[in-house]
Amino acid sequence: MSYTKNTFNTSLTAIALSIASASYVQAAGFAVNDQSATASGAALAGAAAMSDNISGSYWNPALLGNAKDNSFYASGALILPEMDVTVNSAVEPNLPAPLNAGSDISSLSSGGDVVDPSLIPSLYFAHRLSDKTVAGVAYNTPFGFSTEYDSNWAGQIHGTKTRLVDSVLSFSLAHQMNERLSVGASVQYHSAEVELDSSIVRAKSTTFDFDGEITADATAVGYSIGVLFEPQAGTRLGVGYRSEVEFDFEGEVEYSAAALASLGSFGIVNADVSDNITLPSMLTFSAEHEYSPKINLMATAIYTGWSSMDELRIDFDSNQPDSVLTFDFEDQWFYSVGGSYQYSEQLTLRAGLAYDNSPVKDEYRSVRTPDGDRQWLSFGATYDYSETTSISASYTHVMVEDVNVNRDGSIRSLQGEDEDSARGTINADYESSANVLSLALNMEF
Repeated sequence: MSYTKNTFNTSLTAIALSIASASYVQAAGFAVNDQSATASGAALAGAAAMSDNISGSYWNPALLGNAKDNSFYASGALILPEMDVTVNSAVEPNLPAPLNAGSDISSLSSGGDVVDPSLIPSLYFAHRLSDKTVAGVAYNTPFGFSTEYDSNWAGQIHGTKTRLVDSVLSFSLAHQMNERLSVGASVQYHSAEVELDSSIVRAKSTTFDFDGEITADATAVGYSIGVLFEPQAGTRLGVGYRSEVEFDFEGEVEYSAAALASLGSFGIVNADVSDNITLPSMLTFSAEHEYSPKINLMATAIYTGWSSMDELRIDFDSNQPDSVLTFDFEDQWFYSVGGSYQYSEQLTLRAGLAYDNSPVKDEYRSVRTPDGDRQWLSFGATYDYSETTSISASYTHVMVEDVNVNRDGSIRSLQGEDEDSARGTINADYESSANVLSLALNMEF
C-alpha cells in the first residue's frame, strides 16, 4: 500500500504530539512532599504548625519563628519507587509502510525498570534579626518526577522517558505580632528543567527506531505567605499558601538521524519549541495540640490547585503544527493525622497516616500519567544529641491505587483535537508503591 505526502500530513500533528506527550502528570509523585524528615515522620500531620524546628517553613513561612537563634536544618529523602506494568494489548498506528500499520505489538517489552531511586535534598537557614523578627533562606524541590521505559517497550510511541525537576531558592521573613500571632512571607526563585522522549513510529521491519527528544528549561518567580495562631498554651494552628508559578519553557526538539532521513520531507525536522505551564498552588491547614506533657496530636489538610494544568501545548518553530496533550486535572485534597510521643528526655517518636487524592482523571490517564490515589503510613523519631543539635529520621510506605491506562484512539482534547492517531492504541495495568527514607540534621548556634 502506498502513501502520498498529503496523506501523511494528516498525521503530522499527532506525530509531533507523540513526542510532546511526556508530562508532569504524576499527582503526589509529581508534587514532592518530602521536604522535612521531621514532618514526614508523622505523614505531614501538623506540618504547617509544627513547633520542633524551622523545616515547617516550607508549608508555612511563619514557622521560621521557631528559631531560637541562628538555625540550620538539612534533610534528605531517598525515594525507592516500584512500578510494575502489564501490557494487555498494543497496536501500531496507521502510518506509512514499512511501519506495519495496525499490527499487534503487545508481545514487546512491558517497560522494564520504569522508575529509579532518587534523592531529594532540602536546606533551611534562619537568622534572628531581633526578638520578634527572623530572616531565612531555603532550597527545595517542590516538583519532580522521572520515568524511563525500555526503548523496545510496547508503548514506546506513547512515551519512553519523562523527567522534570523544579528547584526553588526561597527568601523569607517571619514576625511575631504578639504572644499568640505570627506571620511570615517568602519570595521564591524557581528554575525548572524538563526532558520528554518517545518514539515517533515503531519501525518493526527495520533495525532502528524513529526517536524524538524535547528538552526545555525556564525560570519563574513565586511567593508564599503564612500565619501561626496559638489560641492557648500547647495549641498551635497554622495556615500556609504557596502560589501558582507560571513558566514559559523554551527548548528544542531533536529527532534521530533515521527519523530525519525518512520523514524530513513530511515536515519532521529539528526545531525550537516553547510551551506555557502553570504549576499549582498549595494551601495547607495544620493543627498541633499538646494532649499531655508527653503526647502531641497533629493533623493536616492540603488543597492543591491542580486545575491550573489543563493541557500541555507545544509550539514548534517550524512547519510542524502545534500539538496538545490534555491534562484536565482536578483540584484535590491531601489529609493526614498523626502524633508524637516524648519517649525520654532525648528521644521523640512519631507516627502518622495520610490519604492523597490523585488529580488524574481516568479518561485522560496515559503511560505518562499512571497515577492513582495514595495512602501513606509513616514512622519517625528525633534524637536530641545535645542542647543545640538533633537528628531526625523517618520511614514512609506509600501505597498507590492500581490503575489501568486505556488509550483506545477515542481520546480528544478539550478543544476536540485527536491525541492518539499517530501513537496507535495501548491498554496496560499499573501497580505502584514507594518506600521513602529520610534523615535530617538540625542545629542551633
